[in-house]
Amino acid sequence: MPTPPKVIFFDAAGTLMYLPRSVGHHYADVAASCGFALDPVALDRAFHQAWKAMPPRSVTPDGSPQPDDDKGWWRELVRLVLHDAADAAAPSVLADSRGKFDFEGYFDVVYDHFARPGIWQAFAEVKYVLAQLRRRNIRLGVISNFDRRLFANLEDLGISEFFDHVTISSEVGADKPHQRIYQRALAAFGVSASDALHVGDDPVRDWAGAEAAGLRVFRLQRPKNDLRALLAE
Repeated sequence: MPTPPKVIFFDAAGTLMYLPRSVGHHYADVAASCGFALDPVALDRAFHQAWKAMPPRSVTPDGSPQPDDDKGWWRELVRLVLHDAADAAAPSVLADSRGKFDFEGYFDVVYDHFARPGIWQAFAEVKYVLAQLRRRNIRLGVISNFDRRLFANLEDLGISEFFDHVTISSEVGADKPHQRIYQRALAAFGVSASDALHVGDDPVRDWAGAEAAGLRVFRLQRPKNDLRALLAE
């Protein structure tokens, strides 16, 4: 890079943190706690299919936050996952002895589950790299297609203290690669796009989106590289 960036933004999931166990295993754990047995493999398959089938989250026209912290979008996704996974196993797999299943109760538990301590883990090099960048007087931020659960995740991982500001799509009313989320993040730091670098693993949401907004981009491609490469820039 010609000059060091004044601010470095990081994507969250897949860049700073990851799930050691698949989404399907977590959905199955919650189902078991509710008295229902589902196959984690079937849930994983259903999750990936539902993720592709779900419509993009809408962009709020006035830049206001998404209603209910974007929880409605996740509710519909989980509904699709359970429907597909249950159909793959047996039509009545989610029916109790009275023929009923409390979907809303299940959804509330599974939604909160991903904000619990120990669910996410930070990649091995994350704390070291963030500490080294701060020692260089580089300000750090997060730009993520996430909701308010991310704040609890970052706190649990012991890395929230490194970031001056966290910009999440549910508060901005637009997901990456929409330009609004990058513009809000830049405004929070009071810097121009040319003074900022965005780090992420998604070719569309992170790389193309940030470049279109005028930011420099670090293309994270694990295991080809990791965040330690930032220290050599």
